[in-house]
Amino acid sequence: ADLTGKTVLDIGCNAGFYSIEMKRRGAARVLGIDFDEAYLAQARFAAEIADCEIEFQKLSVYDVGALSETFDVVLFMGVLYHLRHPLLALDLIREHVAGDLMIFQSMQRGSTDLPEMEENYHFWTHDLFDRPEFPKLHFIEHRYADDPTNWWIPNRACTEAMLRSAGFEIVLHPEQEVYFCRAAGGAASGGPVYPSKGQRHD
Repeated sequence: ADLTGKTVLDIGCNAGFYSIEMKRRGAARVLGIDFDEAYLAQARFAAEIADCEIEFQKLSVYDVGALSETFDVVLFMGVLYHLRHPLLALDLIREHVAGDLMIFQSMQRGSTDLPEMEENYHFWTHDLFDRPEFPKLHFIEHRYADDPTNWWIPNRACTEAMLRSAGFEIVLHPEQEVYFCRAAGGAASGGPVYPSKGQRHD
């Protein structure tokens, strides 16, 4: 409710709705990034009409390291499922720009149950993958909802596992597809916290 003095990065800002809302809640600096010039033009126009001083840049999520700064709040809403490389994007956010809080949303499909997962499974364990609640990232080869940019749609267990794997701690789950996360281990300046995988079969 009160973002006085905070810095905010809105990744995939689209037409600027969340950027404007963050500024209205007192954020000292808001930067919205998107790779689509049409969305950025809408965002700049909306911010001007709303009389909000917001910076907008054309930038891909894969290039957030070029910003060379961390933010108190990172918004990553409605972007993950539009990416060909979603886990890479989360890793880069954690490593380069997530100073404290990330507010995350992704479309989800499939089971909403959270399975009890072991740390390791034998190579010949097959039935595990047939369980609907097992973490799954569904690949869309062509279109979903008439949108060719919908590439990967996770179930709930997959969403939460990906966030943890990228070095985020889930602290709040206020809605089915929304998560409030903190950079695990404190500030993100130390880079991602990757779980140990041990030996792998190549």
